Amino acid sequence: MTIQDVINATGAKLLTQNADVTKPVTCVYAGDLLSLVMAAGQPGMAWITVQTHMNVIAVASNLEMPVVIISEGIAMEATSLAKAEDEGIAVLSSDKTNYELSGLLWAAGLPAEA
Repeated sequence: MTIQDVINATGAKLLTQNADVTKPVTCVYAGDLLSLVMAAGQPGMAWITVQTHMNVIAVASNLEMPVVIISEGIAMEATSLAKAEDEGIAVLSSDKTNYELSGLLWAAGLPAEA
């Protein structure tokens, strides 16, 4: 699956216009506690969260996650989006809940672990 496939499966909007949507996505994690995400995160993982601050991008970059999906219609801070662009991380936005997004990605064949 690619980032574009994630967009297609969820209906999410791409916020980082320069992101490479052909990057592979191998699994998905939904969570907001950064320490849990750091413990469970894997390269290639899509991360669903309501967090929008700069540390989200730092964690995603450190763990080589190609895409972060912001749920619940929450807007990401401009500085975080700029950092995501710099790091080559796609940021998506959705009005759906973490639960809904997880279900859609599960139904599309994206597992919880690579």
